[in-house]
Amino acid sequence: MRYRKLDPTGDYQFGRNKNDFLVDVGAVAQAISTSLKLLEDEWWEDTQIGLPLFQNILGQPGTPENVQAVDLLVQGIISNVEGVRGIEDFESLYENRKYVLNCTVETIYGSVQVNEVIF
Repeated sequence: MRYRKLDPTGDYQFGRNKNDFLVDVGAVAQAISTSLKLLEDEWWEDTQIGLPLFQNILGQPGTPENVQAVDLLVQGIISNVEGVRGIEDFESLYENRKYVLNCTVETIYGSVQVNEVIF
């Protein structure tokens, strides 16, 4: 798997040939990150993919049941990324209106640690 690198502001990197691409574990890690940041209805080519942030998440109270529902949505998105075999050590925290996740993802290339602030 090969992915074009993103710079710190989230734009594609150009001008450094092979150094502008990620491969193997790094590519899967970036694919997970960008998949979690894609919102439902955001991509014109397939409006059904993405995190249903406005449709199912925002506006809900931060009860344990709702956090568990968000966990399942996030795990589903991660599991559907190309190259992902499974999710281990999934841990999330919802505090002060922030949802943070930490997990280890087993890929076809090896393990990668995912630490993301979703919203």
